[in-house]
Amino acid sequence: MDIRSNRRDAEGQSVITANRLLDGIVVWRAADGSWKERITDAAPIPNTEVEGLLSTLQGNAQKLGLVGVYGVQVQDDTGGKIVPVTSRERIRAFGPSVHPQFSPL
Repeated sequence: MDIRSNRRDAEGQSVITANRLLDGIVVWRAADGSWKERITDAAPIPNTEVEGLLSTLQGNAQKLGLVGVYGVQVQDDTGGKIVPVTSRERIRAFGPSVHPQFSPL
């Protein structure tokens, strides 16, 4: 079981994230199975399906050039975009909290 499962509720949705092995950049799993640098490209999945997908992805992480694959619970903001529930994941998704020029958005 994913160690971050206690941060996901059964009725919510999550996205899958990791870091690229070669450069450490945060990436998000898209609907087509590719890995994108922006959370806006991530494919939300029901929390009830996260563990099954994670077990497959974690087993193939090195082949995919990834490290630290896990699920992040998200919610829709008022504009319909997905936003991580926790502050830590918002910083990973939207960039450093101290210097906007480093933000991926």
